[in-house]
Amino acid sequence: MAENSILFMARTTRYNDFARTLAETAGYEVALATPDSPNAVHDFCLLLLDADGVRNDRIEQISKWLEDRGGIPMLVIADDEALGALHLPAHSHSDFVCPTATPTELAVRVRRLVGQEESFAADDVLRVDDMVINLATYQVTIDDEPVDLTLMEYSLLSFLATHPNRAYSREVLLHRVWGFEYCGGTRTVDVHIRRIRSKVGPQIAAHITTVRGVGYLFKD
Repeated sequence: MAENSILFMARTTRYNDFARTLAETAGYEVALATPDSPNAVHDFCLLLLDADGVRNDRIEQISKWLEDRGGIPMLVIADDEALGALHLPAHSHSDFVCPTATPTELAVRVRRLVGQEESFAADDVLRVDDMVINLATYQVTIDDEPVDLTLMEYSLLSFLATHPNRAYSREVLLHRVWGFEYCGGTRTVDVHIRRIRSKVGPQIAAHITTVRGVGYLFKD
C-alpha cells in the first residue's frame, strides 16, 4: 500500500482542485480514476470518491473492491442535497465530507481514516444493550452484525442516542440532523424513525420513545 498516495475517483472534473488540496495540505499525491474503470491504478492508501452520479449499489461494489485490496478506507464527497439518499456500506472503513469543507477539515478526515485503528477512543463508541454505535466510522452493529442504515437514519439514531432522556420536537430534529436549510416537512422524521425501529429490532426500538404532542426521545 502506498502510504502517501490517494486515488480520486470521479466521473467529472468538478472537484479536481478540491482533491488536489490534499497534496498541499496533508502532503499526499493524488491519482485520478473513474468509478467505471478502477482497476488500472497503482497502490494507494485512501479512496476519495465523488458520489455525484454514482448509485449506492456501485458504492457498495467499490467498497467490496477496496476490501479485496486489504481494507483500504474510503472518503465520499457528497453534496448537501444528496446526503439523505447516501448510503455508506456498513462493513467498510468510510466517512463522508461535503464539498464546502475547508482544506483543514478534509485533511483531518483523511488522516483519521488512514490511521483509523489508532484513532479510536472510548468516546467514539456508544453501547446500548447489544447495539454498538461507532461515532468515528458511522457504523452501527447489533450482536456484532452490521445494521444497514442510510446516512440520515444513522445520523438521527446517533443524535438521539447521544442525547438520551430528553424529548426533541420534530422541528428541532430536522434542524439538528437534516440542517436548517432542509425544506421537507416534519413527516420526514416520522418516516425515518419508523425505518430505524424496523431495522434495529424490538429491543433497541423500545429505547426510541414517541412523546405525544412533542416528538421523540431516546431512553438510556
